[in-house]
Amino acid sequence: IQCDFSLANVKNTAFKDSKMKDCKLVGVKFEECNNFGFALNFENCQLNLSSFYKLGLKNTKFKDCNLAEVDFGEANLGAVFFNNCNLLGAKFDQTFLEKTDFRTANNFSIDPEKNSIKKAKFSSNSLAGLLEKYKIEIE
Repeated sequence: IQCDFSLANVKNTAFKDSKMKDCKLVGVKFEECNNFGFALNFENCQLNLSSFYKLGLKNTKFKDCNLAEVDFGEANLGAVFFNNCNLLGAKFDQTFLEKTDFRTANNFSIDPEKNSIKKAKFSSNSLAGLLEKYKIEIE
């Protein structure tokens, strides 16, 4: 689906095995969707300021997406793949991130003490995003 649904109301909308490509979905509250069978993948999408709060996104793929200021608080992101995604200012709070792949993601800040990150994948270049709260310098 190609679309421009900025600030769209998706309340009770069902997304089952859907793929959003080249979409602008700024400020969308995906947590208001019907979560029964929710399965959605994103490619080359603008999702800035959107919210996936408490939503189950297990195995979702985000490819070449801009996810600045997105709220992933308390969401299940188990085995999610962030392929070449910008996560500047994205909120991860009490988020399930086990087996999630951040190896090609950038600009994220994740507190390992407030999120479940067991077996999550990170590149050595992005480790600063896990240590940001400690205000240490990494060279």
